[in-house]
Amino acid sequence: MDIPLKKKHPVVRYRYYFIGGAIFLGFVLYVIISGIGPRKLRFSEERLEIVEVKQGKFMEYMDIEGIVQPKQVMSLNLLEGGLIDRIVSEEGSMLNQGDTILVLNNPELIRTIEDERDELEKRRITFEEKKIEMTRRSSQLKRQTIETNYSLERLSKQYYLDQEEFQIGIKSKAQLELASDEFNFKQQNAALLLNELKQDSMTNDLQTELMKSDLIREEKKFARNQERLDNLIARAPITGQLSYINVVPGQRVGVGSAYGEIKVVDQFKIHTKISEYYIDRIALGLPATVNYLDKKYPLRITKINPEVKDRQFDVDLVFIDEQPDNIRIGKNYRIQIELGQPEDAIVIPKGNFFQSTGGQWIFIINGTSNKAVKTPISIGRQNPQQYEIVSGLKQGDRVIITGYDNFGEAEEIILN
Repeated sequence: MDIPLKKKHPVVRYRYYFIGGAIFLGFVLYVIISGIGPRKLRFSEERLEIVEVKQGKFMEYMDIEGIVQPKQVMSLNLLEGGLIDRIVSEEGSMLNQGDTILVLNNPELIRTIEDERDELEKRRITFEEKKIEMTRRSSQLKRQTIETNYSLERLSKQYYLDQEEFQIGIKSKAQLELASDEFNFKQQNAALLLNELKQDSMTNDLQTELMKSDLIREEKKFARNQERLDNLIARAPITGQLSYINVVPGQRVGVGSAYGEIKVVDQFKIHTKISEYYIDRIALGLPATVNYLDKKYPLRITKINPEVKDRQFDVDLVFIDEQPDNIRIGKNYRIQIELGQPEDAIVIPKGNFFQSTGGQWIFIINGTSNKAVKTPISIGRQNPQQYEIVSGLKQGDRVIITGYDNFGEAEEIILN
């Protein structure tokens, strides 16, 4: 006997279809709602660096690399030309001022000096001969003057005697006039001789001075050429290290030719290149420091070359007080150049968020929750360790500063 089957309700009959459809519909609604709301991303908190926004002192400075160079470098130039005879000092050797570096040979100069020595000796002999001749001539004039004065004195006495004899009638008037004429002649002749002696003495003095001056000029000229012989030995002008020599034995060189370089190795400077962005903010005397082995060594800027090459310009700094013990040429140091005084500011440490966001936004963690929200900010100045926050953050906020390469287009980060 057949038993009639009771028909099931459609809900019971198709319950699995209804359940599957509800699940699918819920999934669709979730996707739609997720697409409408902010894009979220789950990320491990351990893989991120989270820092707290602080109110503190902000110092704007640059952190750059500089290389140690000698404070003074002197180019070596030859004072005399010739052939390089031998090189005495080697490259890299330490020299004291006056030490011999190289020796030259100049046969033409030696012959010239020998000829000038002979000429000078001839001039000295000629000078002595003329002095003797002038002395002999002066002696002759003096002798003639003495003889003339003596004759004039005798003639004067005779003339007075003739006058007495004329008065007593022993001599005639004609004899007296003859004696008077001779006496006047002798007087005039004596006056001329005295004047000639005076002029001759003045002439001799003038000629002597001219010959002396001419001889002194020749002696100075000869002495200068003698110094040129000394210049055939090239010596160190200062104490330092001979960095290089660019001549070889047998090479002919001219006056003023550069043959090497010497460095002062007990005084150093630090040379660096700075971006042209800072060219208006770098000034002479600006302070800086070198941090080495947990010790700070102060410096100051002493030279600025405003010429920009490859978007950089050159700057030299020197140590103010002490310098590192093991400092040497060619060694690199990190330099911090101060660009202003410390100021109160809202600051956060540097992180890679700036490269991804351009400093226009950052993720802020909402209170004690595990959610970080994308928030616009404004960054002012920066130094190698900190950013100055102008707006968008306040003291006590917690922000994410790393991991932005992994966030994509997310606007919220759910921290696991």
